[in-house]
Amino acid sequence: MILHLVRHPPVTKAWRKRCYGQSDPGLSREGIAMVAPLIAQLAALKPDIIIHSDMKRTRAIAEPLAKHLGLNHIADRQWRERDFGDWDGQTWNAIYRATGNAMDGMIDDPEHFRPGGGETTLELIARIKHALARLPDASCIVVVAHGGSIACAKLIADDLPITSLATNIPALGEIVELTVPTSGASAPSDVSSGFADASHAQP
Repeated sequence: MILHLVRHPPVTKAWRKRCYGQSDPGLSREGIAMVAPLIAQLAALKPDIIIHSDMKRTRAIAEPLAKHLGLNHIADRQWRERDFGDWDGQTWNAIYRATGNAMDGMIDDPEHFRPGGGETTLELIARIKHALARLPDASCIVVVAHGGSIACAKLIADDLPITSLATNIPALGEIVELTVPTSGASAPSDVSSGFADASHAQP
């Protein structure tokens, strides 16, 4: 199965420097301008199925793409960004001022550290592993999702170490191609290890 994972375009300016993991801002003018070119690129791939995370910023691509191709689109909450708990909505600067080096917990303790009381790194990876395992049987699927969820999918499908998670976060509007078995992929071989600091990566 060929999986094309698309990170949503830029969100509204007011949210640019904020943690917006599972918050639901819409796209900025720049983001809206990226929609039509992305749809053209994705339509050319001739996907059989279109999945998105059920957020406004992913629906903005998935819904018009599905309409263009005459396909249904599937909303799957498993593909959402990391749950950052009460960090959501705060600026990254405010989070750093309040917590200092606590963000290092995402590196030092991926099994237990919960940013803002949200998901641990291993819980996020397990959620995306489940999302991959339940993908419908198809030759080509487009999933419109988020930086963290896409990076986790790449780690799982390519058997990469958790230490490479941050470096595998795609750019806004970027398309990442993966080949995954139809039965889903296995977890990374070192799920107990740390990962590079993604605390300032925009979700």
